Amino acid sequence: MAFELGDGSSEGMNEINLIPLIDIMLVLMIIFLVTATVLNPTVPLDLPKTSANVNDIPPEVVQISIDKEGKIYWDKTPLNLDELNTRFAEEVAKGKDPQVHLRADKEGKYDMVAQVLATASGAGLTKIAFVNE
Repeated sequence: MAFELGDGSSEGMNEINLIPLIDIMLVLMIIFLVTATVLNPTVPLDLPKTSANVNDIPPEVVQISIDKEGKIYWDKTPLNLDELNTRFAEEVAKGKDPQVHLRADKEGKYDMVAQVLATASGAGLTKIAFVNE
């Protein structure tokens, strides 16, 4: 038997029965999981229905590439900084705010990247992203 009374030994009980403790913890965990799924922190709203269609105009993307020698390319056309500044000003004058994707060779100099960023910022372009692999 696991537990005997009155055998006359002076030894006390050496082990604690953990089964009831485990049972209580499992019941508490189930209660917690049930109440956590029932309580949803979102605000219940009844949103209006409309028939309007959302037309997403794809943003214009300008690819600027800088190779390891520091040469600048607009898509595949080579440019210098003055021509790049003129092209940026033309894009801003069209009323468009194109996304500029800047691709720079990892072996290239940071100076040219900084100059291209300054040119784009000076022309008023705000959407500039670095492209990497």
